[in-house]
Amino acid sequence: MGPLTAYSQQTLPSLRPTHLFGEVGGFFAPAKPTPFWLQANQYGIVPDILPQSTFRLGLRHDEGHLYKEPDGRQPNGVVRRSFFRLGYGLEAVVNSHAGKSPQLILPEAYVKARAGVWEIWAGRRREVIGLADSTIGIGPYSWSGNALPIPKIQIALPEYTAIPFTGGLLAARGLYAHGWFANQGYVRGSRLHQKALYIRFGKPVWPVKFYGGINHQVQWGGQTENLPGGYIRNGQLPSGFGDYIDIVTAKSLGARPNVDTLKYSPFDRENRIGNHLGTVDVGVEFTNTNFSLSVYRQSIYEDGSLVYLTNITDGLHGLRFVNNRPAQGLFTVQRALLEFLNTTSQGGAVFQDSPAKLRGKDNYFNHGQYRDGWAYQGRTIGTPFITPASATLAGLPRHWFSNNTRVMAFHGALVGSIASRYTLTFKCSVSENLGTYDTPFSEPIWQLSSMMSLQVPLAQSGWQINTAFGLDRGALYANSTGLYIGVRKSWEKKVSVDKKSPNYFLRGRGF
Repeated sequence: MGPLTAYSQQTLPSLRPTHLFGEVGGFFAPAKPTPFWLQANQYGIVPDILPQSTFRLGLRHDEGHLYKEPDGRQPNGVVRRSFFRLGYGLEAVVNSHAGKSPQLILPEAYVKARAGVWEIWAGRRREVIGLADSTIGIGPYSWSGNALPIPKIQIALPEYTAIPFTGGLLAARGLYAHGWFANQGYVRGSRLHQKALYIRFGKPVWPVKFYGGINHQVQWGGQTENLPGGYIRNGQLPSGFGDYIDIVTAKSLGARPNVDTLKYSPFDRENRIGNHLGTVDVGVEFTNTNFSLSVYRQSIYEDGSLVYLTNITDGLHGLRFVNNRPAQGLFTVQRALLEFLNTTSQGGAVFQDSPAKLRGKDNYFNHGQYRDGWAYQGRTIGTPFITPASATLAGLPRHWFSNNTRVMAFHGALVGSIASRYTLTFKCSVSENLGTYDTPFSEPIWQLSSMMSLQVPLAQSGWQINTAFGLDRGALYANSTGLYIGVRKSWEKKVSVDKKSPNYFLRGRGF
């Protein structure tokens, strides 16, 4: 496993630029909601209700010549890619439930181009954003991979790249994107602005490296006839070029004189345009030949509380262990993780500007204008522990998109190798759920969600059996159990060195 994630996408091994896979499987359970960890952070492709059958087919390609260059330190040279290269990805998922029409989902459909260290792409692409574990953890707070990817155009520095004149001591990666929410729901045609910047201090070969950065997400624009006059003007939320500059720079209209009252509602004039949120992240990674250990923290901002440090106790905290030694013996721990998520403070129960600035009641992922919440097609975009009200038990209060934004969750996970061949994964989360400040639960609600999966490769043919068992017990969701069994086949385009080429180009052998 690589360094801490600042943001990541599906990547391909450098010598296998084309990857094709197909999987057929089934979810088996009574007709109840799907257990939490069978569907959370799965990019919206796992159905809410079981049983279901599923068929998945995907193709990813990273074009561009691979070649070997002479290197005095390495007799066989080093593998590099050409400066310009293209790529694409397409994944289709068909879920079928008895008595209902099959559902087609496209979690990936994108094209990309890369020039040196820079990349631009358009479409839908699997992605997480934030300094946190993205494989077995809760997932980054603001962009966790819990929802179907939002269509967007993005320019990025996708890998840590040395900053000039620092001798490799400082490296940066980042992104800038524009996206589109679905043209349906409470507000139609809203847009996404997104940016992130992360810095690494320490050279790649150093045993200790420090990380820090910030990500900024904004939902803005759109039309609706559903909001009262105090929240909108003429059915249109601000969406001009000047408004775009304001949301990029996160400037508030509150301090401006002579704001156009025919264009901007009282809600807009007292706040920033759009729904702003994100995290400020820090982390440190210790690495040697045997293992790596990472510690990270994501601090939440959404309504000004972090500026005044009134919600500083809220955030995601993580400790991750990665075994760098080869698996051996009957059982080897490959990765282990402990995380703690707290969203209960939110700056306190009061929001006011005077006589003192008390920036509380942040009500994470809920918003007065964008009442579908920080969600895409009904699923939370950020941490899955801030759940849509529709996913909780019917007897609990209903008010906003999420009726449970004040959560304290403990999460543990383990990945191990059995007989150096089979991969076992275990996740378990225990959470205390308080509701919201406006509509608190009558008493704290405890919830346990767990999952165990096993991957069984078959010979060396690219076939693999995937199994997963999930269980929910508590009073937040319906008690449920579920089992997934699937068979997957992968094909990868291999390459070989063409020694007749002056640059030792690597030619494809086919699948």
